Amino acid sequence: MSIWVIGQLVVGLILLVVGAEGLIRGASKLAATVGISSLVIGLTVVAFGTSTPELAVSLQSELQGQGDIAVGNVVGSSIFNVLLVLGIAATITPLLVSKQLLRFDLPIMVGASILTYLFALDGRLVLWEGAILFLGLLLYTVLTIRRSRSESEAIKAEYEAEFGTTPPKTATGILANVLLIVVGLAALVVGSQWLVDSAVIIASALGVNQLVIGLTIVAVGTSAPEIATSVVATLRGDRDIAVGNVVGSNMYNLMAVLGVAAIVSPDGIAISPVALDFDIPFMVLVAVACLPIFFTGNIIARWEGLLFLTYFVVYTLYLFFSSTQAPQLVTLSTIAIYILVPITLIALLGTTIREVQSRR
Repeated sequence: MSIWVIGQLVVGLILLVVGAEGLIRGASKLAATVGISSLVIGLTVVAFGTSTPELAVSLQSELQGQGDIAVGNVVGSSIFNVLLVLGIAATITPLLVSKQLLRFDLPIMVGASILTYLFALDGRLVLWEGAILFLGLLLYTVLTIRRSRSESEAIKAEYEAEFGTTPPKTATGILANVLLIVVGLAALVVGSQWLVDSAVIIASALGVNQLVIGLTIVAVGTSAPEIATSVVATLRGDRDIAVGNVVGSNMYNLMAVLGVAAIVSPDGIAISPVALDFDIPFMVLVAVACLPIFFTGNIIARWEGLLFLTYFVVYTLYLFFSSTQAPQLVTLSTIAIYILVPITLIALLGTTIREVQSRR
């Protein structure tokens, strides 16, 4: 494995992040030009924009016949968005979860995760399944825009402070933002090409399958915009945005990225038995686990953020140990099953009991 391959991977990741940022900035300002509110921009344009690296990489992987990277990228990003991004943000400061997000967005995220798993059970995501996922995204977007009209003034002000833009009032300003979008898309295309090519070479050099590379290096790299958006929002005190960004991004990953990839692929997306037996069910489990954590006091506490980070480390180690058949796999599995899971269940049960008692 040469230095050039590693450099290509790093530059590819940088181009993905820069491209997504350019696309988000240009699209946000153009949306503001036609009178779209900052709340809607934050819930749709920005949420979709932070998922464009996953879309670019998954499409590129599928077109090159690297289906495991395409699937691993989406599944891994969905897992890491919760465990890593929310884990980091909640460790910085407890995160507030709005009632609207609990009642509307979170159930849809869980439903999209379960639906993806059901579609994948036969070992392939085909055109009509991708179409259903993508139509679900369009419906969600329409409902989100309609729902934004009834959001509280506090949340509207939060999004205005984070995503408020000054619309360009001249043809030059509009052209500059169009150019920003074009350059951003070009960076995404080139970055995804370099990332996929280098990921395939690295997987071969390390002796691990492409699914593991997609679930780890590629997934964490393409999740960089979500990490940046949520951490910055948390540091600014916009905690609702930090949570909404992750939930929205996960829905876009599943419904847009996998949906579009399944539609454009002639034979659909092949799902490996390993992903079907472990990684996709784990993704569903992570999504479902958000329900009791998010509902207890509408707060993601620091200890829950640390818990997310712990599971992130354990999951990542499990992937590498299992792919290389390392002897440490047995020890790690024992610790996870007999120590980490019971502690988690006891802690969540205690938090739930205290929450119920406080509401009496």
